[in-house]
Amino acid sequence: RKSDDSLFDAAIATFEDDAGAYDQADAAGFIKLNALRLRIAATKGRKLL
Repeated sequence: RKSDDSLFDAAIATFEDDAGAYDQADAAGFIKLNALRLRIAATKGRKLL
């Protein structure tokens, strides 16, 4: 598919040679933030979908 509004850029669609577009260290922060909602829900005894 092709779209004039696409945000996809083949030049940075990699985790290896992306000219600095992605920093592997960012993953740790993302994981911690995403897990926060799960920890809070668990302390309240809630199930998340």
